[in-house]
Amino acid sequence: MNHEHQTIEYKSIQKIRTGDKGFANLAVTCVAFANAQGGKIFIGYDDKSQAPETDVMISQEEANNAVTKLRSRCFDVILSASEILIADNNSHYFIIYVSPTINSIASTSDGKFYIRIADKCEPVHGQDMLRLASEKQSIQWELITTENRFPDIDSSVVASFCEKIRKSERVANHIKQMSDIEIAESYNLVNNGLLTYLGVLWFGTPSQRSHIAYPITVQYIVYDQTDKKIRKRDWHDNMQDPLEMLLDVEKEAVELTYSYEFPNGLFRTQIRHYNSKVIRELLLNAFAHKAYTISGDIMIEVYPDRLEITNPGSLPLGVTKDNILHQRIRRNPHLIRIMHDLGLMEGEGSGYDLVYELNARDAKKNPVVESEYNQTKVTQYSGITNPEIISLIDYAVNHYSLSQKNIIALGIVAQLQKVLSTELSILLQLTEDERLRSYTDNLVKQGLLVTRGIKKGNAFLLNPKLITAAKLNQPTTLKTVEPHTLEALIIKDLELHPNSLLADINSRLTDADYKEVRKLVYDLVKKGKLTPSGPKSQRRYSNT
Repeated sequence: MNHEHQTIEYKSIQKIRTGDKGFANLAVTCVAFANAQGGKIFIGYDDKSQAPETDVMISQEEANNAVTKLRSRCFDVILSASEILIADNNSHYFIIYVSPTINSIASTSDGKFYIRIADKCEPVHGQDMLRLASEKQSIQWELITTENRFPDIDSSVVASFCEKIRKSERVANHIKQMSDIEIAESYNLVNNGLLTYLGVLWFGTPSQRSHIAYPITVQYIVYDQTDKKIRKRDWHDNMQDPLEMLLDVEKEAVELTYSYEFPNGLFRTQIRHYNSKVIRELLLNAFAHKAYTISGDIMIEVYPDRLEITNPGSLPLGVTKDNILHQRIRRNPHLIRIMHDLGLMEGEGSGYDLVYELNARDAKKNPVVESEYNQTKVTQYSGITNPEIISLIDYAVNHYSLSQKNIIALGIVAQLQKVLSTELSILLQLTEDERLRSYTDNLVKQGLLVTRGIKKGNAFLLNPKLITAAKLNQPTTLKTVEPHTLEALIIKDLELHPNSLLADINSRLTDADYKEVRKLVYDLVKKGKLTPSGPKSQRRYSNT
């Protein structure tokens, strides 16, 4: 099945056969593509199934006329139509190609602006226009052509790059069979015999890299407990291509390889402060999503309890700290493609799903993302929330069939011990309840998690049988006791401490969830088992 995404849209043939309404809708898509990375609109596909429609016949004249009408409805948009194509069901379709605008902002003929974000065409309002203009410059940065001629480049540098591409399992055979210049052109490193900015990053000399605005530069700084700088290393000489720099940064960052030791029976288990794959993902994100139109270093700052990575530029338009786990938007798609094809990163996303999984396995908190207009900072803490969780997750992974989503959800529940479904949706950055099921249903079905409550009061807890099977020394906590047990404890507490505030009751029931205590106290009042007294803000409770 086909799927719409950042550069692909499927539309019914009716869009060009129903008059102004259909063309107005297509114009929005064209403008959104032009203001992002360009795209292709397949005309003759069912909007819902995203498969070719049946019994559709289209003439080349009809396709060309559709593009002509669209051009009159879009400003600063370059459009072209393919030949009429025939699907497997013998139905006709054609493709409208939309080129990205470079030096202007595209709009519909009635003066409205849109941008493509993942598989949606989102309107751009006044307050976002400046950011859109800046973002467009960043998106097109890779393709800017320099005066550096490809024949003048060191052939051994090009040969080394092409050898890595040909050896990659992720690269299609037809690309591997290309000549060196064809491979360079395929990856947008060369255009009409001249290096692009992206080409200079990979093939250029230090002098050539220093003349593009702006190459990758990095600072690595280590601080002690008093925030005093104790070590610094920087990469400002433009001697390395992005891959060489990444590997060199990882080699020099020895402080990120330190480990904790925990007893494990007769042996001791070592857990790194930062998983090596987490470090790589965060560094690659900084390289791949850096705004290369902004001057500034990628900053890697190491503190005793955390790692902070800051790169120039805000998050891409449409991505926020609250949707970064799922939003698939690329600021530098051609650089990301190279990184992906070299086996360094997953090209379809930001890599945060892998970071979340690895943090779940190592009982670590997930990274904190902060984005401002000119920079994005990601903070990853080194501390382990509970060593027992590492053994539990390890046991679950080795004895059950779990997806990456299952591991992420299980790690969150294990750390918090009890999580309402609404809270878990927020932590997983989900906007629809249905999507939570892909994270939790399999865990409940296999008996790793149990549920308690209904609807918005539904909560997920670790199954005690899992804790027993994993042979964990998990401490008992009031967070996970049954409601009737906690009710009995509340009544017993008020026998000893009558006329107590709600906060006082909760403070004596160590580690009980305040919301749960409050709910049960209110229920006990309704049942007539507790008697309230005093004004609402200072209400006290006693046994009836």
